[in-house]
Amino acid sequence: MNQQIGMSWIAAQDLRLILGCPSRDAPRTISTTGSSTAPTPGVPELHRLARTIDSWREELLAYFDTGGVSNGPAEAMNALIKKIKRVGHGYRNLDNYRLRLLLHCGVTWHTPQPARIRGRLPRLAA
Repeated sequence: MNQQIGMSWIAAQDLRLILGCPSRDAPRTISTTGSSTAPTPGVPELHRLARTIDSWREELLAYFDTGGVSNGPAEAMNALIKKIKRVGHGYRNLDNYRLRLLLHCGVTWHTPQPARIRGRLPRLAA
């Protein structure tokens, strides 16, 4: 059991090394020599991880082509919107739903500046 935990920990550290590499070529060499693609017998989770990495290799390496850009923030915003919709138990007024989303999603309010009352300075101020 301890050997399985140790091998899983090593595979996790190998994956962290891959994502910390500065270029696309370095992860390729790490992943071909690392333990994540050649797991030991008796650890089925590592075999499944190796198959997943092999089948998604190009998509995982695309992380380096985009400069580390992720769709995580967009997914987080979508999850927040769905959560607000569930909590609201069905909004009947679309404007109220929109305002609730703006309030919870951290959008800064763009309130217009009030119009000036005087067009010129008072006589005593000049």
